[in-house]
Amino acid sequence: MKYMNMSIEELHKLLKKGEVTSKELIEESLRISHDVQEKYNAFVTILDNAKETTVTDNFLSGIPCGIKDNYSTKGVLSTGSSNTLKNYVPFFDATAYEKLKEAGAIMVNKTVMDEFGMGGTGTTGHTGIVRNPWDKTRMCAGSSSGSACAVAAGVYPYATGSDTGDSIRKPAAYCGIVGYKPTYGMISRYGLFPFASSLDHLGVLTRSVKDAAIVVDNMKGIDKRDMTSWDSSEINLTKSINGDIKSKKLCYIKEICNIDNYSNPSEELTKHLDNFIDKIELIKKNGVQIDEVSVDKTLLNAIASTYVIISCAEATSNMSNLTGLVFGPRGNGDNYMDVIKDHRTKGFSPLIKRRFVIGSYVLQKENQERYFKNAQRVRRLLVNEWKKLFKEYDAVILPVGTGPAKKLETDNLDMLTEGTEVLEEHLQVGNFGGFPSITIPDGFIDGLPVALNITGDCKTDANVLNIAYGIESLMNYKNQIAKEEK
Repeated sequence: MKYMNMSIEELHKLLKKGEVTSKELIEESLRISHDVQEKYNAFVTILDNAKETTVTDNFLSGIPCGIKDNYSTKGVLSTGSSNTLKNYVPFFDATAYEKLKEAGAIMVNKTVMDEFGMGGTGTTGHTGIVRNPWDKTRMCAGSSSGSACAVAAGVYPYATGSDTGDSIRKPAAYCGIVGYKPTYGMISRYGLFPFASSLDHLGVLTRSVKDAAIVVDNMKGIDKRDMTSWDSSEINLTKSINGDIKSKKLCYIKEICNIDNYSNPSEELTKHLDNFIDKIELIKKNGVQIDEVSVDKTLLNAIASTYVIISCAEATSNMSNLTGLVFGPRGNGDNYMDVIKDHRTKGFSPLIKRRFVIGSYVLQKENQERYFKNAQRVRRLLVNEWKKLFKEYDAVILPVGTGPAKKLETDNLDMLTEGTEVLEEHLQVGNFGGFPSITIPDGFIDGLPVALNITGDCKTDANVLNIAYGIESLMNYKNQIAKEEK
């Protein structure tokens, strides 16, 4: 019997009844971890010495999980999937992981990611490419690639992630699972290796909406060590889920979802958007009002460039401490500047270095007004546009990406295909505004999963998750385990 294919609730019931032990769950999870590592390269570290915890009334107690490698974990290698920290072992836990430990959760591995979260392909981590468990020739997306791969492959029911642009939600889509990032500040960022501080969110990857609610209920909370965190103690996501969505009002954006807006659309894109519209009709038949709305195309076209400018600028600043002088492998040189230069040149991948160059350029005094400050203004315009929608609608529902996971052999995986930039990058608005946002699987194209996304206004997480739970209940993609074609 495979226990790790089960939901958190199912495992909790078995543990409470004594039909399985925490030790047995750990042993199974570790066994699968090694198999998944060999096939898909999902982990930086596998903790073969993981120990069972006492089973309590907390749903997470005694159950294995994965932790993304940009979460600080005391005494456990935490590299951010970068050579600059390849031997770094922290002396403290990230608050979110600390809370999971207090709940009785058991970390059995640290998952591979794109280097410091900068990338959407799962190919830039220092330990190599993460492959998709539905098809090894395809990517998992990023940056939470290892977490998505492991959950989809049945290593455990959940793993943590971080999301700066779509880094939880798109890997979840490509791997046929659920990816949820709560409202900005609902989960403390203390102990998360920062990428872009105004955009970074912590969250979770699971195989069902309810499991996502259970995990985040245990991760969230105000933290004096993170001044952007807020008191969410009155919010109980798990108890708020009932699936009643008949009174809800949703909208989707015509400029993103109408196939007529794309010149020479691929067969995959056509199938993906057709599938999305089919699901919209299914949801409407079950009593939900869903309207097509219009957003200025010029503004939508600015999403990707706005994200690049702001995220690169913040990353350049945040990672200036990675010098190789205080921690990380020491560089070579006759003076400290040469040592830093050698450390950063050899330690960072080409993608990261490109982003640092962009960030430094847009922050130069003579360039700030034209690039960085203008990007901040466009960010505000985009957030205001979504805020207008939230005044009338409970959430915005949109397809994720242009279809299933892309082939790894494709040239320039991190480059956008002309004409589909908005469809690929619209999830970034959720980070611009700090909005709660969840991706759930909504079908298959040629045997590979695709997904839709639901995004609501700040601090309406319970409503967003309940909508997602109701929609999930109308489809047959809950708790699915990847089945790679042989």
